[in-house]
Amino acid sequence: MKPKKIPMRTCVVTKEKYPKKELIRIVRDNLGNVSVDVTGRANGRGAYLKKDLEVVNKARSSKALERYLEVLIPEGIYEELENIIKNDK
Repeated sequence: MKPKKIPMRTCVVTKEKYPKKELIRIVRDNLGNVSVDVTGRANGRGAYLKKDLEVVNKARSSKALERYLEVLIPEGIYEELENIIKNDK
């Protein structure tokens, strides 16, 4: 039997490839609303971040998510990402 393929995605900050389950997806929908997608299936343009507080802080300071999603990211999104990472460990 053929082994199941593991989907790989690239972190927008570190540019490293990881299995999809090791990353957090941030989504911008058609109306320009930004949200954290915990299911990984929401409609819209998605960007992936490694589950690491340093990576979230680097994304905040470098505005990598804003460039990738082409929309202003509210501070609440970064706080939600930090809470998800802290609760995940």
